[in-house]
Amino acid sequence: MRLAIAGSIIAVLMMWWFAVPTAFASTPANAFTSLGELSGMVGGLLVCAQLLLIARVPWFENAVGLDKLVSWHRSLGTSVIFLIVAHVVLLVIGGELVDKNPPWTEFLSELQNYPDMITALIGTIVFLAVGLSSAKLIRAKLSYEVWYWLHVTTYVAIFLTFFHQLSGGAHFVSDPLNRILWITLYLGTAAAVLTWRFILPTAAAWRGRMRVAAVIRESDGVHSVWMSGRHIDQLGVRAGNFLLFRFLARGHLGTAHPYSVSAVPKDGHLRITVGALGEHSRRLARLKRGTLVFAEGPFGHFTADKASRSKILLVAGGAGIGPIRALAEELVARGARPVVLCRVSSADQLALLDELKAMRTVTVIPLVGRRADLGYDPLSPAALSRTIPDLHDWEAFICDPEGMAEQVESSLCELRTPKRFIHREELSMS
Repeated sequence: MRLAIAGSIIAVLMMWWFAVPTAFASTPANAFTSLGELSGMVGGLLVCAQLLLIARVPWFENAVGLDKLVSWHRSLGTSVIFLIVAHVVLLVIGGELVDKNPPWTEFLSELQNYPDMITALIGTIVFLAVGLSSAKLIRAKLSYEVWYWLHVTTYVAIFLTFFHQLSGGAHFVSDPLNRILWITLYLGTAAAVLTWRFILPTAAAWRGRMRVAAVIRESDGVHSVWMSGRHIDQLGVRAGNFLLFRFLARGHLGTAHPYSVSAVPKDGHLRITVGALGEHSRRLARLKRGTLVFAEGPFGHFTADKASRSKILLVAGGAGIGPIRALAEELVARGARPVVLCRVSSADQLALLDELKAMRTVTVIPLVGRRADLGYDPLSPAALSRTIPDLHDWEAFICDPEGMAEQVESSLCELRTPKRFIHREELSMS
């Protein structure tokens, strides 16, 4: 993937180099302007790369995994924002040096004198808003719904900024070949997104549509939603996978949320077990029987075939018990003897415990209580080593809230569990 992006950037550099004027660095003004144009071209390329990473192209996603693609998508986001800002700032500085205007006057002058600049400015503001919404501190304060719809506006931003590249970009106005290549890049990206992100998933979701069969309270703040459908067994869902569920009910229509399965499809039924962590998940408890459900997926590589050691530890925090329960069932079927740690603050938060205890060869260890009350952290290296000695010989699957998962991973690494034997569920699309 890195090679593909590096090769694409080299191709853009060549497009820029062969179309740049010979005097592109003869003065500071020309140098700033040329660098501004280059940063805009590379930024435009990386925007397309970002979209292709999450376009759900099947062969690409199966080979790499959605979790890694989403991670790469996030990583590119910082570079895109930097290049967009650099593009604007460098062009303004270049124009300022030529026209002897103050920066703000030069900025307004370029808005007025170049075609499609107003729409480009609106698109740039949208890009910056989307980029800021993904910053860790801001993302933590946004609901999934707000974050989701902000990111949907990225498509609008790309549309608004595209035309000024062709009408005002010196490397496209005067070079027909560059213009054709750039249009092809954007049309190809749009076709991939429309095909694999919208058209095919919509058709598949309609064929595999389900209905809510039952909603069951499992523990304090944790509910299971059972769904049924004629083609549910054909979805190819495995333990540890997640799907994007859209429930056709009030409060759920606006977004599709990722939820892991707690029971894989069997006899036309599938189950998810969800903790009330946000507005959307809290509303799941009020779903009515018969509610129509569309699902996209399955996604994720948090599956039993990752296991390569005989000693397997499954760590669940709160509602993370859902995918851990499904994994435990598959591992038992494979002949494994997993140990399950269930970390909760109080006993009334323990969910699916009876199901786990009923599985042969599964050892369940509840870790109940708040750290302040216990006087120690049950997930610290010292506590974990007392609970399970010789953890460096084990393989771990972790499904906890992010902070807790990072803590468990850190403790295991401190206890010399090789990092390649530590697997974490990654179902966040943000």
